[in-house]
Amino acid sequence: MTGSVDQTGAGRGASSAEVRQRLLEIAAHMVREQGAPALSARKLAAAAGTSTMAVYTHFGGMPGLVRAMVAEGFRRLFERVAAVPVTDDPLQDLRNAAAAYRAHAQADPDLYMVMFGSATLGDHRLHREDRIVGLDAFEQIKQFMQRGMAAGALREADPAAVAAQWWTALHGFVMLELTKFIDVVDDAEDTVLWPLMDHLLRSLMVTPGPPEPGVFRQ
Repeated sequence: MTGSVDQTGAGRGASSAEVRQRLLEIAAHMVREQGAPALSARKLAAAAGTSTMAVYTHFGGMPGLVRAMVAEGFRRLFERVAAVPVTDDPLQDLRNAAAAYRAHAQADPDLYMVMFGSATLGDHRLHREDRIVGLDAFEQIKQFMQRGMAAGALREADPAAVAAQWWTALHGFVMLELTKFIDVVDDAEDTVLWPLMDHLLRSLMVTPGPPEPGVFRQ
């Protein structure tokens, strides 16, 4: 039960929910600081000041921990994008949401790679259940698109398909950035990311503006 007192060592007297969250936070920190391959039940237990049994008590083992980390990563992504203020300019809001999305990946690059299956922890591989937890983030993007259509700024289209196009472009840049492949280009944020999102958005707009300055220029 979440309200029970934990006796596994990670803060004796703490509730089970508190210990579980602490283990998640330490695991995410280890992945962020040392990379995904560094995480193990033994190392996590040592960092948390507990026994490896705590990992099994709260997560059923490493696969359960990794699944919980994926969910935690998407929760953090959702909260960061949800914090983007909604204004009367849905196109600029899309830009701000893209910036928030990228900031999440930059803050927790290894966790981001785990979330999307690009980095593995032990024998764990993403399953359908893991992908479902990421759908809330997709719904956020879809809602931004729906706002743009309702405001008459974007052409009427299937918001899910349009959101998927947006996510594909943004995620592609983020992955290239995290893996350093985009470093072959100078100032990739200004020369690749925003022009890319600009071109995509223009293809969706009811009345595309002039090529310069772009939709996303400050």
